[in-house]
Amino acid sequence: MPDENVTGLRPVHQRCSDCPIRHRAVCSYCAPAQLAELDAIKFYVDYAPGREIVGTGEPTKSLGSVVSGVVALQKILSDGRRQIVGLLFPGDFIGRPFEQRAPYDAVAVTPVKMCLFRRSQFEDLLTREPELEHRLLEMTLNELDAARDWMVLLGRKTAREKVASFLVVLARRAAVLEQARLADGLAFQIPLSRDAIAEHLGLTIETVSRQLTQLRKDALIHLDGARDVRLRDYRGLLEASGDDGDWDDTLVDSA
Repeated sequence: MPDENVTGLRPVHQRCSDCPIRHRAVCSYCAPAQLAELDAIKFYVDYAPGREIVGTGEPTKSLGSVVSGVVALQKILSDGRRQIVGLLFPGDFIGRPFEQRAPYDAVAVTPVKMCLFRRSQFEDLLTREPELEHRLLEMTLNELDAARDWMVLLGRKTAREKVASFLVVLARRAAVLEQARLADGLAFQIPLSRDAIAEHLGLTIETVSRQLTQLRKDALIHLDGARDVRLRDYRGLLEASGDDGDWDDTLVDSA
């Protein structure tokens, strides 16, 4: 991540209270006085696709939230193979307070805007503000639950279930970000290339392409090019993913 002395990156018009991720980010429980403190220590940095935000083992002088775009967390194995271990979307937090070095590479998949805080100042605020600490703990536990779900996906699910699960995750995030109903007709983009999806799911590129084509033929999704997806039968896609769908009961149209 950039050095603490980065200047000229904080747009004066973007106050925390007006932020597009205000109600999803680490600051979502903060009162106006706390937001003012965060506003005083934050700065923005833009990353082009493919640019590394932080590398494994590097000291991190800043941490913060994804404002827009998608970030991949990945590990590079000793033989050069890459494993994407997670995707971060707007509102997600990068960095560990009170931990000096990064556990993963964080790389911009799309154009990314980060809202960053200087580590020392954020840690000081965290120790003084229980609401901020509570929200960060909640987000950490949610991330742990997602990691456990992903272990099931990689270890037990079929190729069809893996690809369908990947699309379900993207659809859920799109619905939250767009404040739209998670239902048939919802459109979203796949942020990863086919080879990156294959790495993420532990499949081959050919298998990913074949499964996407089959989901389209089964009228569960509509594909417009390589990355634009529209849900045609969300409940059917959920069934194809191997999930029971209880989490979505209040979000999916009953029609």
